Amino acid sequence: MTPHRPRLVLIVALSLIAILFSACDVEPRKTDAELGLNPQQAAGRRVYDAHCADCHFAYSKSNLKGPSLNGLFKKPFMKNGMPANDDRVTDIIVLGRSKMPAFQNKLTQQQLNDLMAYLHTL
Repeated sequence: MTPHRPRLVLIVALSLIAILFSACDVEPRKTDAELGLNPQQAAGRRVYDAHCADCHFAYSKSNLKGPSLNGLFKKPFMKNGMPANDDRVTDIIVLGRSKMPAFQNKLTQQQLNDLMAYLHTL
C-alpha cells in the first residue's frame, strides 16, 4: 500500500459524505399514514404521483417544471392570480393552461375527485 493511499481513501470518503449531505434538502417521503391521509386522499396521492409529480412538488415550496402545489388551498389566490378554489383548480386540471396539458381524457371523475381531496391536504 502506498503512503498516500489512506489519505486518498479518506478524501474520497469525505467527498462522498459531503455530496450525500448536500443532496439531502428534501425530506424523506412520508407514508400515507404519517400524513394522516384518509382512503380517498391516499388514492388521490397515487393519481398525483402518476400524473402531477413530474412537474409539481407537493411538499416543497420550490418550483419544478410547474409551480409548487404546497399550500395550494391555504391562500386565496394561486401564483397565476386565479382564485385558489375547487372550481378553478379543477378547470386547470381538466382543461390545461399554458404549458400544462389537459387531463380531461386521462382522468376519470373518481380520480379527479380523489386528486382534489389530496390537493386539499398540501
